Amino acid sequence: MCTLLSFLKNEKDIKQKGGLYHKTQIHLAYNSNKIEGSKLTEEQTRYIFETRTIGFKEEEAVPIDDIIEMSNHFIAFDLLLDTAHENLSSQIIQEFHKTLKSSTSDAQQKWFKVGAWKALPNEVGGFETTHPKDVDESMNQLNNWYLSIPEISIEHIIEYHYRFESIHPFQDGNGRVGRLIMFRECLINGIIPFIIDNNHKQFYYRGLREYSHVKGYLIDTILSAQDTYKSWIDYFVPPK
Repeated sequence: MCTLLSFLKNEKDIKQKGGLYHKTQIHLAYNSNKIEGSKLTEEQTRYIFETRTIGFKEEEAVPIDDIIEMSNHFIAFDLLLDTAHENLSSQIIQEFHKTLKSSTSDAQQKWFKVGAWKALPNEVGGFETTHPKDVDESMNQLNNWYLSIPEISIEHIIEYHYRFESIHPFQDGNGRVGRLIMFRECLINGIIPFIIDNNHKQFYYRGLREYSHVKGYLIDTILSAQDTYKSWIDYFVPPK
């Protein structure tokens, strides 16, 4: 919803603490990274966002990459808001990936393409994904299909996400990029956005795995997540 988009952008621009933008940044970054195996806790995520420091006292040590990727995710969410006036494109998607993976140990590997489509074949959940040589064409076809839809619905955004994850265009970081895209496209198209909670990741994974023949698992998981974010909107955003 454009009103919600404007609301979040305004809170970002004025650096408001304790509002919906603040809460969204922390919960989206924490849960999206946690789903992918981050060792950071929610409180550690909050600490990084609020203080831009990493003083965790006596808590368990965490990998440096987890800290870098969490901090990068905050920047990627701001990029999401700042590019909301542009149509979804391969360039924007690659910029999300570049932002998320910059300065990580992966970025130092010659075979790892930061901000570019994958160079090596990969699998997800034991299933083959699109071969590197076909990724650019597949992503162009996916984006063209999506942009040809006159009125985007939540079902279209979910369908896009399933196809995107099936292509798996990057060497790593596909899930986080894909979830940022869903949040962005909900905002742009006046749809309640959502955050997949780490506690529900098995339902989310099952939904992706079964989507080709049972769409309801993934749709129901996302509709439930929408309900949670709707309650946040009701709390933080003043009624018209």
